[in-house]
Amino acid sequence: MTNKFKLLVLIIFFSLVSCGDKDDYLVIIHTAMGDMTVLLYDETPLHKKNFLELASSGRYDSTVWHRIINGFMVQGGNVYEKEGTVEPQEDRITAEIVPGLFHAKGALAAARMPDNINPERKSSACQFYIVQGKTYTAAELTIDQRGLNMGLNQLLQMPEYDSIYQRFIQVQMNKGSIEEINALAYSYAGLVEEKLGIRIRKEVAPEVVEAYTTVGGTPHLDNEYTVFGRVVEGLEVIDKLAAVRTAQENRPVEPLYLTMEISKVAKKEITEKYGYHYAEPKQ
Repeated sequence: MTNKFKLLVLIIFFSLVSCGDKDDYLVIIHTAMGDMTVLLYDETPLHKKNFLELASSGRYDSTVWHRIINGFMVQGGNVYEKEGTVEPQEDRITAEIVPGLFHAKGALAAARMPDNINPERKSSACQFYIVQGKTYTAAELTIDQRGLNMGLNQLLQMPEYDSIYQRFIQVQMNKGSIEEINALAYSYAGLVEEKLGIRIRKEVAPEVVEAYTTVGGTPHLDNEYTVFGRVVEGLEVIDKLAAVRTAQENRPVEPLYLTMEISKVAKKEITEKYGYHYAEPKQ
């Protein structure tokens, strides 16, 4: 091989690598209720690679949404059920629980077995869920409710706070909802901290509070499961899926099938359209 030919090969190779680095893949999930376009995070490379392999090979096609809980999430992707086999334990994926990737509505996350039999929180090799959830108040997200309740119990035993005690009694007598009672409790968070000298407020990133108070989600799942992508188009499809009639074990009465399609898109376009910023390549 001449030096000129070697140089030409290297130029072509690096040109292809560079071109490949400029593109990424979106996954379109087709359902009877409409389509959802999903962006997969580079921050979770093991899950991203696995999901793309299953989607591109067609193994996800003709699987069903097998577990749906309205106000919580829709779960699907059990390729082993479709194939009539059992998921091998050795195929499970090492957890990639990344700070900053949370369970806002539309989050794509990996299902897994519970901690008592899966302490490493390894993910299913195929099953995933998409978050629906609900909206929260800023107080619900930033105040430790257990600490607040314990502090209030201390205050309400003091005679000087009998008027506050009477307010809670009045709400209960009027058959106030849990939400009303909690809202009343949250209104005294500052008083509890001041009088008892304790801190019951939690540090929560502003963008997390913004997401959970606007689009909603399931914050209690944060840092427990691997979030590896999000729905960037078709959020309304989640609500349509979540509204179907279910039976035992939250399985839809009528089978809801899904198929997947891979779309190659320029990274620049993904950033501009969906606000996802890619890490700078290492030199």
